[in-house]
Amino acid sequence: MKKMKKQRKMNVRAYVSIGMLSSIAFLLMLIQFPLPLFPNFLFVDFSDIPALIAALIFGPIAGVLVELFKNILNYIQTGSFTGIPVGHIANFAAGIVFILPTYYIYNRLKTRKGMTLALISGTVTMAVIMSILNYLIILPAYTLLMGFPDMRNLVVPAILPFNILKGVMMSAIFMLLFIRMQAWINKNTTIKSV
Repeated sequence: MKKMKKQRKMNVRAYVSIGMLSSIAFLLMLIQFPLPLFPNFLFVDFSDIPALIAALIFGPIAGVLVELFKNILNYIQTGSFTGIPVGHIANFAAGIVFILPTYYIYNRLKTRKGMTLALISGTVTMAVIMSILNYLIILPAYTLLMGFPDMRNLVVPAILPFNILKGVMMSAIFMLLFIRMQAWINKNTTIKSV
């Protein structure tokens, strides 16, 4: 009976935390900005940081849920020029391919050096996979839905370096937070999968 009450209390804590982190991620997603020298449709935001915190504390599913909820909220708030949330789907995919490798590598190493390695792996994974997805799916979708010219020639000179730079920026900010939060994150890692 006590074990069931404790489990229920942890589930409620996880759900409330996921909701709170999703809200923070949504707000951070609204504070987006372009980088000079890159096409004006590429924006940096730091909304993947709350999703990474959720993944580290509650498991990878929690991180994916934060990514999902923030994109749904943003789509409801801002809509999409295409009518289909192509940009939101791309943001969701980019967030997942950044946080999952970071989570799995850090989960094995559990040190600051391990987190640095995990963030580098997450950045490289995000940059490579998003370049492939942009070439095969995302940019052709914009071409089809918006009547844009074929933009796949931007993958190597613009999208790949942009995602690397975005990953480096997110990793730097997250490491500043992680240095102060590592003990708290490790202490509160109670649920491996929500």
